Amino acid sequence: MTDQADSVSTAAGSAIRVLLADDEQMIRHGVRLILRHADGIEVVGEAANGAEAVRLAAEQRPDVVLLDIRMPVCDGLAAIEQLLALDPAPQVVMLTTFGDEENVLRALAAGATGFLLKDEGPQELISAVRAAAAGDAVLSPGVTGTVIQRMLRGGGAGAGAAGPDQRLAGLTAREREVLGMLGEGLSNLEISKRLGIGVGTVKTHVGSILDKTGSDSRVQAALLAHQAGLMSQRASGG
Repeated sequence: MTDQADSVSTAAGSAIRVLLADDEQMIRHGVRLILRHADGIEVVGEAANGAEAVRLAAEQRPDVVLLDIRMPVCDGLAAIEQLLALDPAPQVVMLTTFGDEENVLRALAAGATGFLLKDEGPQELISAVRAAAAGDAVLSPGVTGTVIQRMLRGGGAGAGAAGPDQRLAGLTAREREVLGMLGEGLSNLEISKRLGIGVGTVKTHVGSILDKTGSDSRVQAALLAHQAGLMSQRASGG
């Protein structure tokens, strides 16, 4: 069972509707078992390939689709565009064992809300579904590192030629702390628990960070945290 803090996003409204898409029946069964015990989450369908996922999503209108990458008939990467063309479009989280950078970047570029490895624990899966339903980007910590390293190698910094120190100049101490946690790949819910503040307050901080630093996304903000040395400061307790 999840704790009270995890239930905040769904307690006041209807259940989060989730569609599972994976060609391995045992994986689908395991994910369904985990989610069925989570408050405020309902699994509304299962698909064995991307084409079936698109068809079921059009019928069931899920809030979140957990989508495997490698499937027969139509793989997850090919299905993302069709899923996002639906009205209303679901949030799409890639759920896979393949954590290589090419798949990560292709999934994110195609419009996936996030990327979750199948070896994450049950609580991480539940939190990821809730975060995605709230429009919060979801990246496994290990995946975040992959994205960051690829972007660093490619020189992607965002916000023009401004250096990291310039972009951080307007941040408050709390915003710098939150930015460091974005660099770790933490969701809003995870940040709220670590800091002992409300999820709404975290969202406000994240929005302010993106605005002040000129970052277009949480991934760009996470990259900035690494470029500015915030991660090494956290590691050393600074």
